[in-house]
Amino acid sequence: METQTVSSHIPELVVISGKGGTGKTSIVASFATLADNAVLADCDVDAADLYLILSPEVRRQVPFYSGRVANIHSDLCIDCGECLEHCRYGAVLTNGTGNGSGLYSIDPIACEGCGVCVRFCPQEAIEFPERYCGEWFVSDTRSGPMVHAKLGAAAGNSGKLVSTVRTEAQKVAAQLGRSLIIVDGPPGVGCPVIASVTGASMVLVITEPTVSGEHDLDRVLQLAKHFKIPAAVCINKWDVNSSMADRIEERASELGAAIAGRVRYDEKVTASQVEAKAVTEFGGDASDDVREVWKKVLEIGAKCGIGS
Repeated sequence: METQTVSSHIPELVVISGKGGTGKTSIVASFATLADNAVLADCDVDAADLYLILSPEVRRQVPFYSGRVANIHSDLCIDCGECLEHCRYGAVLTNGTGNGSGLYSIDPIACEGCGVCVRFCPQEAIEFPERYCGEWFVSDTRSGPMVHAKLGAAAGNSGKLVSTVRTEAQKVAAQLGRSLIIVDGPPGVGCPVIASVTGASMVLVITEPTVSGEHDLDRVLQLAKHFKIPAAVCINKWDVNSSMADRIEERASELGAAIAGRVRYDEKVTASQVEAKAVTEFGGDASDDVREVWKKVLEIGAKCGIGS
């Protein structure tokens, strides 16, 4: 899967998590309300949901193409079967199933875009256009400009789309004179995460006090260490299991991460989401905690250019 390195001219704070459901996007939305001069980028393109809280008004919409997909022209096909013989992905259909014309056709979902059928077709009856995978957007929100995207169902190359979102966020920030980019990154340690953090100024890892939270935090901090990116850790809903929270902070420190703080469990987080607001716009214990975490992130990130 293709990724592109983004050269960070404007500092980028990338908020990630080792697993889904830790509250990462909720905290990013809150940061957006607290930042003075930032551009937002939702790089969780496989399941983008920052828009649910920030209600963006789209100003620019651009189709995203990546990879290729084969398509057989039935009027040129001589039914030689070369495509069926060489395809290793089961993408060549027979008896007209698929598009309903000709003996052979291509299943666009199964096609991996390898091009071998195009190479061996003696009649040049197979076209090989770029595959439409989704769209990316530049929008306005009440907390500033946001670059975000929507990846199509079963579409690949999310790492490439992540890089596109980050690149466009850099352009928007430069054009508007913004001093920071806050990135809502994807969970895990796969290609989309690597595309989100490569070249970033700092990562903030949101975790939770559970066994799986501890395990996946370890993996994502190892990833940040591998790419030599300064990391900080925030424990969300820490009071659900305070002893586990203590253990996670100890392990994070062992791996060289700074401790950005803790956020209490607060039902007002859910209440704020129902109203499409960040918890910092709603108030409550979690709101107070997130504000303190934001102050600490700016303090930790000062040497990385964040908050300067």
